[in-house]
Amino acid sequence: MARLLGALHALAKTLRCIAHLLHGMWTIRKHFGSASSAQKSQHISHWARQFLAILGVQLRTTGTAVVDGPLLVVANHISWLDILVMLAVQPVRFVSKSDIKSWPLIGWLATHAGTLYIERASRRDAMRVVHHIADALGPGTDAQAAQIIAVFPEGTTSDGSLVLPFHANLIQAAVSAHAPVQAVALRYLDAVTGALNLTPAYIDDDTLVSSVWRLLSSPPVVATVHFAQPEGANGRDRRVWAADLQRAVQSAWLG
Repeated sequence: MARLLGALHALAKTLRCIAHLLHGMWTIRKHFGSASSAQKSQHISHWARQFLAILGVQLRTTGTAVVDGPLLVVANHISWLDILVMLAVQPVRFVSKSDIKSWPLIGWLATHAGTLYIERASRRDAMRVVHHIADALGPGTDAQAAQIIAVFPEGTTSDGSLVLPFHANLIQAAVSAHAPVQAVALRYLDAVTGALNLTPAYIDDDTLVSSVWRLLSSPPVVATVHFAQPEGANGRDRRVWAADLQRAVQSAWLG
């Protein structure tokens, strides 16, 4: 009986999630055409926070999120849920793998929210995206010139029990644009015990459907977001800087 009730509760939350995705599409169509960048960011943050509430995910932040560009944000990567969490707390545009573009509803939303897509297996495409990021981080009079771009330099997801080495490719954009970088550490904890919670992890042969259902069927999760102090390259090349940023995330993650 308890399992049945749990399944029905998860199904009800699934229907609410679908409705919220559709509401996001309606908001983009109705409001984004004439909205400023700041207004779009407010809509996205509010929508993301509501989505997290539906999923049963609580937010806890430490440190200070930079809200004005130019800025490159680097974070460890555990789950598709990371994107919602970061959108809820900072006005970022993401660089994501190109697969997401074809995801039902989510791909459309991601594209219209300004996501930059990358073919991770293609070195040439990585360089194209680096140039796009550098342009977005660069100075200028265009309202879109100085933005906050978020990347996951691990290049893949982990189960949340460690922080993988950071690839340096996308860090080159900050070097080229002379832009600061803010390291962000993400963790998911059990809302009751405070222990590390692996439920949101999206790894190996996991599917999006099974991952979402697992989260909807689980007890409440706490997403913790730690913002480190933004920093400049200070003479470091992309590889040294990437390694230092990975250590900063690992240090905050362990703290």
